[in-house]
Amino acid sequence: MSKTVLTYGTFDLFHIGHLNILRRLKEKGDRLVVGVSTDEFNAIKGKKPVVPFDQRIEIVRAIRYVDEAIPEENWEQKRLDIQKYKASVFGIGEDWKGKFDDLDDQVEVVYLPRTSGISTTEMKRVLSEFDERHVESLKSTLDTLSQIVKELS
Repeated sequence: MSKTVLTYGTFDLFHIGHLNILRRLKEKGDRLVVGVSTDEFNAIKGKKPVVPFDQRIEIVRAIRYVDEAIPEENWEQKRLDIQKYKASVFGIGEDWKGKFDDLDDQVEVVYLPRTSGISTTEMKRVLSEFDERHVESLKSTLDTLSQIVKELS
C-alpha cells in the first residue's frame, strides 16, 4: 500500500530550504502532494508573493520529489485534501509547530526543521534593504549632478 504525504506552502522565491523540505517529505512516503497557496489566499494570510501563483506552481511541479501540485485556496482545504488524496502524513515546516495538531485525528502530523541560514522572509528583507540603499544612492547621485548643472549654468 502506498503512503501519501501532503504539504502546503507559498514557495515564493524558491530556494534550497524549499527543496530540502520537499526532499525530506518525499522520504516519508511514496507520493508527495504539494498545495501551493494562491495569490488570493496569500492576500488573506497577509502575504504578497513576488512570484505569481501560476509560475510558483509550475516551479513546484517541476521538482522531482513532487508527484502532484495543487492550488491551496483556503485554510479548510487541508482536511478535505487529506481525504481526497488519502494522505497518511501531513508535513510542514517547524515554524508552523502546533498550528496543525488538530489534523492528527486524520493523519500523522510532522513538523520539519528549517534549513538554517535561508528563508523567503529574510531574502525579501535583504532585497528590500538593497532597493532602499540603491534608491538613496541614486538620489544622492542625482543631487550631485543637479548641483554641478547649477554651478555650470
